[in-house]
Amino acid sequence: MPQTFAAADAVELAVVERSGFVESRHTGSAIVLDPDGTPIATLGDTATAILPRSSLKPVQALACLTAGAPLEGERLALATASHSGTDRHVSVVRDILDAAALSEDALGCPPAWPGDQATRVEMVRGGGAPARIRMNCSGKHAAMLLTCVTNGWPTAGYLSPEHPLQVHIREVAERMVGERSATTAIDGCGAPVYAMSLAGLAKAIHRIGTSSEHSPFALHRSAGTLVRAVRENPWTIDGPGRPDTIVLEQLGVFAKGGAEGVMVMVAPSGTTVALKMLDGSGRAATVVALRLLEREGALAASDVAEAITKLPLSVTGGGQVVGAIRPAF
Repeated sequence: MPQTFAAADAVELAVVERSGFVESRHTGSAIVLDPDGTPIATLGDTATAILPRSSLKPVQALACLTAGAPLEGERLALATASHSGTDRHVSVVRDILDAAALSEDALGCPPAWPGDQATRVEMVRGGGAPARIRMNCSGKHAAMLLTCVTNGWPTAGYLSPEHPLQVHIREVAERMVGERSATTAIDGCGAPVYAMSLAGLAKAIHRIGTSSEHSPFALHRSAGTLVRAVRENPWTIDGPGRPDTIVLEQLGVFAKGGAEGVMVMVAPSGTTVALKMLDGSGRAATVVALRLLEREGALAASDVAEAITKLPLSVTGGGQVVGAIRPAF
């Protein structure tokens, strides 16, 4: 069975410092592409396959677009998101389902509490319960269902790797990545996710993040539309005060985190970074990716420093800040 890269092939990307003592270390791999898509920095093994998890969502949303799904604006941005389940997020997901003439029951993702704490507290106080539409992948699933209805494909079994929708998504993913996937796994939301190299993931996200709506190629026009939808609606991609939304609002960086320590970012210049934390922790992924973009001149140090103050990187002791999660370079 194919495995991810080994510890011996990883490099130290971040440390957790408490009272001047390095308490934990996060190792992994990363790759940076210049605006033309040429690798300009690699750390660790970027050739061995990983599972991109939710960092694949821009590709999945692009596949829905190319299959004719009538998605635009907030709806398209939600198709790309790992949202925090606020009422505002859920309202847009319901709009997508309404466009498909489907109810929440059609969603194949598991029921979940919202990631947004205030929304979760309000639901608990009101006697609410976990719901499929509150799950952070419900926008992607609603978009998949709308794509099925648009094409006359059955909505039952839409998560099967053999379903016409998933076959199309895989074909688009392999085209964007430039690799054949040897492994199909099942993501936490129940949808198929395809193994690919970190370098391949970076290539795919770079192609999406640098596409123009005026391209002569339909695939790139769709990708440009997708990125514009997210940039114009940064609240959709994650949620208020959450990392992907913060870096988009503060720095104009198109960011999409994935479970198990995966992160992809495209700076306004087109410089792109993809990384994977070997231990699966994502707590340092955002700051490491930002520092890599800064190191390559894609972001100003002062702007990155300001954005970092809004990220959850503080280490506390006794209610006081006594350290921080920080890049190891």
